[in-house]
Amino acid sequence: MIAWIYRIANGTAIVGGVVLVALTLMVVASVTGRALIGVGLGPVPGDFELVEVGVGIAIFFFMPWCYLRGGHATVDLLYMHMPAWAKKLVVTVSDLLMLMVWLVLTWKLWEGMLEKREYTETTFILQMPIWWAYAFCLVGAVIGCVCYIAKTLTQLGLASEPAGWSLEANAGH
Repeated sequence: MIAWIYRIANGTAIVGGVVLVALTLMVVASVTGRALIGVGLGPVPGDFELVEVGVGIAIFFFMPWCYLRGGHATVDLLYMHMPAWAKKLVVTVSDLLMLMVWLVLTWKLWEGMLEKREYTETTFILQMPIWWAYAFCLVGAVIGCVCYIAKTLTQLGLASEPAGWSLEANAGH
């Protein structure tokens, strides 16, 4: 039932990786251009603006997949000594709290995007509309909310994970 959510989260993580690779290549080209100014080359215009936007997008695209894989940092000092029912309770409560955080984050990204679009705010060098960055990040935030909802439904027994998927086999505790 929720396998499509896992596929979307995986796909956005791959897109986030492509964005980071592209940013890396652009930074290499920019630094090389700066080093070779004497032979007529130069830096990539607006390189720092592109890095700011691209890294934000990549992070929002990575987070849902990281969550589904159980890749977030945890403090296992007490957790590993708890009985199974207490572990499930801790995970469910923390996931519900994080879902609330993601919902507020998504809501604020939406409001910020509308505000940046209304005031036609742009970056300094490239004159790129800032609301574009908010819109891309909003996509990742919405996918993150859907992932938290799906995983919570799975933990409550109201949905099942995709065939062949288990948190233990995919990184978790």
